[in-house]
Formats: sequence, C-alpha cells, structure tokens
Amino acid sequence: MARVLSILSRIANDLEQYLPEESVLATFREVGHAWRERQLGPVRTLHLFILQVLACNTAMAHLRQMAGEVFTLSAYCQARARLPLEALQIFLRDSSAVMRAAAMKTAEQGGEQSTALWHGLRAFLVDGSSTITPDTPDLQKAFGQPTGQKPGCGFPVPKLLALFDAFTGMVVEMLGLPLYTHEQSKVWMLHPLLKSGDLLVGDRGFCSFVHLAMLQARGVTACFRCHQRQNVSFRPDRMIRSEFVRRLGKHDQIVRWKRPAKAPAWMTAEQWAAVPEWLEVRELRYTLQANGQRSHTVTLATTLLDEALYPKADVAQLYGTRWRVETRFSELKTTLKMRKLKSRSAEGAMKELAIYCLVYNMVRTVTTAAGLRQKVSPERISFIDALRWLLWTQPGASLMDLVVNPLRPNRYEPRAIKDLQDTYRKLTRPRNEMRNHPELTER
Repeated sequence: MARVLSILSRIANDLEQYLPEESVLATFREVGHAWRERQLGPVRTLHLFILQVLACNTAMAHLRQMAGEVFTLSAYCQARARLPLEALQIFLRDSSAVMRAAAMKTAEQGGEQSTALWHGLRAFLVDGSSTITPDTPDLQKAFGQPTGQKPGCGFPVPKLLALFDAFTGMVVEMLGLPLYTHEQSKVWMLHPLLKSGDLLVGDRGFCSFVHLAMLQARGVTACFRCHQRQNVSFRPDRMIRSEFVRRLGKHDQIVRWKRPAKAPAWMTAEQWAAVPEWLEVRELRYTLQANGQRSHTVTLATTLLDEALYPKADVAQLYGTRWRVETRFSELKTTLKMRKLKSRSAEGAMKELAIYCLVYNMVRTVTTAAGLRQKVSPERISFIDALRWLLWTQPGASLMDLVVNPLRPNRYEPRAIKDLQDTYRKLTRPRNEMRNHPELTER
C-alpha cells in the first residue's frame, strides 16, 4: 500500500525535472487562468490527470484509490474541465524540448551523439492517424464520423497529425483535426517547430511540390515517398513534366519540378505567389526484397541533393525509419489505450490528447536512458516495461535493466487473431430503434 500511495509523489518528482511547479503556475497565469486554493488545485489536478493516463486512462474511481486521496468524481471532473487547453499544449511543447535536449546531452556524454543525428541533421517523422471519442453532439460537430455509417451507429473520429523526434521517439506536437482533413493541408502548422537544417521524413501523403517548397523556404530538408500520381522516369527518352538536370547513379537523379498550374484550395493568394516556379528535387528508386514476400519498389523524392554527403543507400535506410511512426502510434493507441478517448467535449478531447503525449514522452525518456545505459537502440527497449517501471518504482530509484526486444528483421505475421475477443454483432441502426424492434438483433 505504501508503494501505491507513493505513485503520485513519483509523478510530481519526475515531472519537476521538465516542468517545475513554478513554471507550471506561471504558465497558468499567462493564459489567464485563475483559481482558488483547494484540494484539487491546477497543479494537483495536472498530476492526477497524468497519473490517470499513465495507468492506461484508468477509471476515475480507480484513480482515487491509486492516489490515496479522498475526492468525489464530480470534483475531479470539474477540476479537469477548469484546466486551460492552451496551458496543457504549452506544457507539451516545453517539456518535449527539455526532454529531447536532455536525451541528446546524455547521448553526447555517452559517446553516442552520432546515433542521435542523421548525417549531422536532426530528423523528425510526421504522419497521421485517428482515434475515436464518445458519441456526443459537440464531438460530432467538431470531428465528424465516417460517411458510410448511419447516424447513431458510429463514433466521432478525430484525425491526428503528429510530429515525432526520430531519435528519442518523443512527440513534439499532435494536432486533432476533423476526420475529412487531408494531412498536407494542415502540416504547415507543424513547420514552426522545425529549425533550419532539420530533416523531415514522411510518407507519400506529404509529397508535393508545394510542401517541399514551403520546407525549403525554412531551410528544412525533406525525404518523402513519391505520391502515386507523380510521374517518375529514369529513362533518357523521358516524356514527363519534370525537367532532367543530372544523373547521380542507377535510379538516382536530380530533376526540376515545375510548379502546378493551380494552387491548393487551402493556400491563400499571397502564399501561392511566394511559391517558386521551379524546384530541384532528387528522385531515387530502390527495391525491397524479403523471403516469402513479393518485392516492393520504393521511389523517393528528397531535397538531400548532395550524393556525396547523402549516398543513395543511406537515404533509403533513412526512409526505412519512417515505419517507427506506426510503432509509436501503436504504443499510444494500444498500450496506453488512446484508441478510445473518454472526454465528452471537443476541448476535453484535445486536453486528453495533450496529456497522452506528455505521458508518452515521459515513458520515452526512460526508454532512451535505458537504451544508452544498456548499449542498444532506444527502439529496442520494451515500451511497456518502461511504462511499468515508471508507474511502480519509488521516487529516486535508480534505473534498472529493462527488457530488450529481439531484432526481427523482415518479420511477417498475418493480420489475424486466433481468439475472437468480441462476439457481439455490430450496431447497424440507432440503439433506440434496435431496442424497440428486438427481432433486428436476432442472429
């Protein structure tokens, strides 16, 4: 019981390194938040919120038992609702910067700085995903649900757009958008978080002339998989829209892309006028082969134009790290249970996402430290083992050896399960209609 009651003090102790209490209170005041001195003040509520998500978004009744405090569930709900969303988003950005800087410093002290950078560049990964929320009018209006579902039969689905640090795996920022929002129309909102000399890696959904030009204007290099509609040819008698510049090697060339004739719908006239007429892009192609699987051909578009500094094999290996985004979303949505949010308002859902990212970064600090300590890549440290260590160890405890996942290159498993966890039928009509007509539920 003593260990259970010390969890909350452990959260406060760990968070103090990255978000000192004085800084937290100052940020609350800066965003105009006022409060009275009470049991569930803003700092205490923030710690309880973090503890709840750290315990895989446990029930509020369970949270009260874990914290060892006496408060009503209604009081905690009201205290969470009083936390300003703007402050939580500031906490995420500030703590992420401090955590990533500390990880880089630790890597440098351990002689592992080369693993924290890619050819001297800070690398970031961008990708989109989604989650679901309770079916309330506010959330339906804010996010919407798939059009193929009947009203009353589905859930609002927020579209997530996240920026990750490629080395530490920490979330730099996460946006919650309406479901039918293309990532490329909102990715510019993440650009201010990048500095000149940084490198952004993403899938084909982010590959376009306009996006590459916007990044180049900021001094940010990029590496994206070519969009399926982009015509790429390595033949000398090429008859496509891009203009050949020079050949760098087999299936490796520099070309000039011409600006599209029409501006994207999300760009203003002033923004479109600032887009250059031509853009030099490096195109390269390679093949992935694995035993028992068909070969895959990958074509990349990148602004890493210097073939001496950035050889083709290294660029191909760089794009291979993009898959880490899928693993990180899986850790958030499956391990930490972010697949289903619990807040019943749009603002509450955004607060929940911010705390999820903050908690995820706290766990990632543990995996990064353990990886450097155990001389393995932080990616191989078990995320759930780091989560358990962070949740159950005493404040001030030394980091122990965590589970190291084995290397399994080219691992392939069918996307199927043996045990059917849910044997209920799916809701195909509104619940009140199904309730009034029991024959509709018969198998």
